[in-house]
Amino acid sequence: MSTSFDQFRQTSVLSGGNAAFIEDLYEQFLQDPTSVAETWRAYFLGLQGTAGARSEHLHGPVREAFARLAQNPRAIISLPGAGETLNPEAAQKQAGVLRLINAFRTRGHQAANLDPLRLRERPPVADLDPAIHDLGDSDLATSFNVGSLQVPTQQLPLSEILDLVREVYTGTIGSEYMHINVTEEKRWIQRRLEGTRARLELTTEQRRALLRWLVAAEGLEKYLHTKYVGQKRFSLEGGDSLIPMMDELIQHAGGAGAKEIVIGMAHRGRLNVLVNILGKSPAELFEEFEGKKKHDDAMASGDVKYHMGFSSDVATPGGVAHLALAFNPSHLEIVNPVVDGSVRARMERRKQGGQDAPLLFAEVLPVLIHGDAAFAGQGVNQELFQMAFVRGYRTGGTVHIVVNNQIGFTTSNPLDTRSSTYCTDVAKIIGAPIFHVNGDDPEAVLFVTRLALDYRTTFGRDVVIDLVCYRRHGHNEADEPSATQPMMYKKIRARATTAALYAEQLAAAGVLAEGEFAAMVAEYRAKLDAGQQVSRPTLIGVSNPYSVDWGPYKVEDWHAPFDTGVELARLQQLAERLQRLPEGFELNPRVGKIIEDRHKMAAGGLALDWGFAEIMAYATLLDEGFHVRVSGEDCGRGTFFHRHAVLHNAKDGSAYIPLANLRPDQPAFTVIDSILSEEAVLAFEYGFSTSEPNSLTIWEAQFGDFANGAQVVIDQFISSGQTKWGRLCGLVMLLPHGFEGQGPEHSSARLERYLQLCAENNMQVVVPSTPAQCFHMLRRQMKRSFRKPLVVMSPKSLLRHKLAVNTLEDLAEGRFQEIIPEVDPLDPAAVTRVVFCSGKVYYDLLERRRELDLTHVALVRIEQLYPFPAEQYTAELSRYAKAKDIVWCQEEPLNQGAWYQIRHRLEQPFGGERDVLYAGRAASASPAVGSHHRHVEQQQALVNQALGQ
Repeated sequence: MSTSFDQFRQTSVLSGGNAAFIEDLYEQFLQDPTSVAETWRAYFLGLQGTAGARSEHLHGPVREAFARLAQNPRAIISLPGAGETLNPEAAQKQAGVLRLINAFRTRGHQAANLDPLRLRERPPVADLDPAIHDLGDSDLATSFNVGSLQVPTQQLPLSEILDLVREVYTGTIGSEYMHINVTEEKRWIQRRLEGTRARLELTTEQRRALLRWLVAAEGLEKYLHTKYVGQKRFSLEGGDSLIPMMDELIQHAGGAGAKEIVIGMAHRGRLNVLVNILGKSPAELFEEFEGKKKHDDAMASGDVKYHMGFSSDVATPGGVAHLALAFNPSHLEIVNPVVDGSVRARMERRKQGGQDAPLLFAEVLPVLIHGDAAFAGQGVNQELFQMAFVRGYRTGGTVHIVVNNQIGFTTSNPLDTRSSTYCTDVAKIIGAPIFHVNGDDPEAVLFVTRLALDYRTTFGRDVVIDLVCYRRHGHNEADEPSATQPMMYKKIRARATTAALYAEQLAAAGVLAEGEFAAMVAEYRAKLDAGQQVSRPTLIGVSNPYSVDWGPYKVEDWHAPFDTGVELARLQQLAERLQRLPEGFELNPRVGKIIEDRHKMAAGGLALDWGFAEIMAYATLLDEGFHVRVSGEDCGRGTFFHRHAVLHNAKDGSAYIPLANLRPDQPAFTVIDSILSEEAVLAFEYGFSTSEPNSLTIWEAQFGDFANGAQVVIDQFISSGQTKWGRLCGLVMLLPHGFEGQGPEHSSARLERYLQLCAENNMQVVVPSTPAQCFHMLRRQMKRSFRKPLVVMSPKSLLRHKLAVNTLEDLAEGRFQEIIPEVDPLDPAAVTRVVFCSGKVYYDLLERRRELDLTHVALVRIEQLYPFPAEQYTAELSRYAKAKDIVWCQEEPLNQGAWYQIRHRLEQPFGGERDVLYAGRAASASPAVGSHHRHVEQQQALVNQALGQ
């Protein structure tokens, strides 16, 4: 074979290396035969005849035909039925053009003009050089087939093709979307980018309005900078285009049908968004700067002004849109799953029809505003992206906006903030398109805003806008950034603001008369001086049928009467409904035995276990109109094989959820085996709970210590959300806890950490020891008028313990007992030692006491450790007037568990005149020993110590 032909095979349009382009053309042909050039159309029609295809055609025959042609050593290759020929040189040039177009789509963003400061020279991208594709100046006037390039004609001169792809892909917008696996989505983006040359056709008034938003963004920051010198505000300056972007997003989303827009963002630019977008009164903001603003009574401590949330209603082309900015601590990205959880709850409320009705994704929009270093550096974002398409967590796509000021925190060199090329690369794990845009080109910013929103609306998927900008001041207004970034800040100080640059552009275009820009600046400042609203008008008294009145849940009467018992007949009726399975549904034998036992429990023929009581709590709440949502790793079955809320058909693997099929019109029952995440999932459930008081929302840790990975959610939201922000939350955390010889990683749920966070009746911490206690505890959470988080040290071995059982009557007639008194018939006058305890250790104590026949030792369980039941505790003490020893017994080491947190409460009735004795493990750096033998020794020793043996 000749050398010239070898070269032809390597570069020919017919070779395997160009198969992607050929397949691309063929796909176009299948969709619309007239969309490809006549020569290709004729050839594809010839292939169809050869392959015998009719309407839909496989790509295999096409590839095989081209492979045969590429192997044919002819100088001229005929296209069947085309009446024309394609010589090797023309084929080589045509292939080069298609490769060049693809190179710009794939790598054009690497050469785009994205950085307003031009901090670093971007290395040339070889693939974007026509010479790499064997194209030169002599080819510029030659017309080529444009493949799938989204232009009205299939033939264009190379010079025009280059002008288009350079303008679209290497201008002030850098588009990353070729990593998307769905061809339809890529074609859609190409039509929007290439078909418009990535530009909006703005009217004169629209351009002037855009300038006013930039004036507002800059004007607020300068006003605060001069009026409140040195006070922290985390200025937006340098990222000013965020404000017109947010206005465009809200208005465009409203026009597309969005009725609620929930926003999460950290502190950078937050005050600007509050005032200029959400409509917070400047006068109110000034009061906060001056320390005159009074907090709501529900917010005992309050929070700094740049963490506060806000809500308002604004008019959009599609009607009224409700805006909500979530409260957020300084843990930057942690608010993201909280927002998505809130959005999911709002969508669930809008769902029309039964449990399987589709969610109205278009009506509620989540918008998350990130910082560049935090977006790349904090793992909660990766966790949240992995939840994007998981059942129970979908929100129909989140719009992510990265305010990329190219510096992390105070001093970070951009090279030290990540290993990936872009801060946004984490979004590629779910194939989200990413649009980088130069923040000093506000018209390009508006273009990508509309593009991103329309993509989300069309495909229901996440999308990312990377707003590349800078930070005009330091991390905060007291910081001196030039100390560590002298070259960057030299450029920043020499650069005009975004508003000034755009004003110059409009003046040069004849859109802005001399003096108008200065007049806009003066007008905005005058409104601030007067304390007037500077955003779009907010609407007052808007009726929203999907809003929630939290008023009834704010009355914290802990002693108000409530009834958690359920009539025996109704319990049995609901239990019978839960036994009904679809015809032919075959259970795994072990599961079948559990379901059979539950049938006996409902009939009174078997003592109730934990799984039955818990399922019945859910069933009765659903029957009373409450929603139930349970999520966590393996919570459908239950980590310890006890729940079985989801049943699986042993024949075909299909699933059936009895609790979701109690009756046709019942409230939703949702149970989701979550992704292997704690932080993002718990934050999501917190967000859901803060938006839906009528739902029993539960997060279950696979083991209690797994919650360690979500500690920031517990510290910053669950325990303190009400006292900082007035946010009510009824979230339940089930944390399996109990020392059973399983080593340090799966024994302790770190009870001490939750008790340390308790104050001001902020949450409940309970350690239930019987199935009936579980039943009444869960029902109490919804039946009481207020909503407080509930932390449960959930059992493991007690799920099947022979003594941890109840009767149906215990469910029907009882209620949650904060303290469970002695259960054996002891004579109180003969008791000289009272042992108080919580949890599993009670049964070890009980069995040992009975074994030794110790009638002088009473055992009392404190089931609720916070709020501590002081009155009941004192009443129990008073029963044993002759008791010389009062003991607290716990399984946990001395420095862990409840001891250090409740000792003062245990000793309070004695007024300092006597001590409560401790019985338990010695202090330890580890939660538990790794040796089962050593565990048993320790357990026996602490039990004997507690009993005085």
